[in-house]
Amino acid sequence: MNTVNNSEEVKKQYADSGNLSTRISIHDRYSVNKQGFGNWIFSNYRIEPGMKVLELGCGTGDMWKGQGDMAGRCETLVLSDFSEGMVATAKENLGAFPNAKYQVIDIQNIPYGDGTFDAVIANMMLYHVPDLKKGLSEVRRVLKKDGVFYCATYGEHGIVEYLATLLGRYGVEDKINKVFTLQNGEEILGEFFRTVEKREYIDSLAVTDVDDMVEYIYSLSGMTTLAEVPKAEIRDILLKHMQNGVLSVPKEYGMFLASGEKE
Repeated sequence: MNTVNNSEEVKKQYADSGNLSTRISIHDRYSVNKQGFGNWIFSNYRIEPGMKVLELGCGTGDMWKGQGDMAGRCETLVLSDFSEGMVATAKENLGAFPNAKYQVIDIQNIPYGDGTFDAVIANMMLYHVPDLKKGLSEVRRVLKKDGVFYCATYGEHGIVEYLATLLGRYGVEDKINKVFTLQNGEEILGEFFRTVEKREYIDSLAVTDVDDMVEYIYSLSGMTTLAEVPKAEIRDILLKHMQNGVLSVPKEYGMFLASGEKE
């Protein structure tokens, strides 16, 4: 199992919102499921009026755009990331939320007391945590006894596996970080929570402009072997795999809802 998890590489990758925005945009443009992953994630939240909510790894905060009603239900909404650049971008994007607090937080050392939050959110980031057990222990600690932990992640048979098949001749391998995926997440969370439920989001990409896919590929930290390969060469390969003007790319995403204290 590949467990690449270089914290310095991650910090560099997420120092600002550039690469992340590139990756988000291709999903926005070409996802077959028009509900949108972010909207689907929010449809799974159960946030009642007066709740205290902490999001870890909020990134640019874009997922909260248009979610003012849900944000307004919270007595307190702490939007946090371990990257100062991301927190600054989130505040710029969402600064109008009157009850939101923006904070740099490392999941491995959450600066709040035991049982502070009704809900904790950590989407698409747990696989980056150097000491995941410590991070999840912290999440369980700051959650109320009946609180819920929401955490979205990817599966092991999605976009990167597909790209490795297409671009294997260039040394591209399926080096997807498998620290926390849809395949192993239930078992990992089960060490800290009594109940764990997996929910899957059914989707794929139908790309009509391969130039967008090329930019996406080069934004991925795992594509370092392509550094010296002209983008036009990768573009030609993608064009050969299009059918009726569409490049079909598999996706595998979903989330876990974890709750209850271990006995």
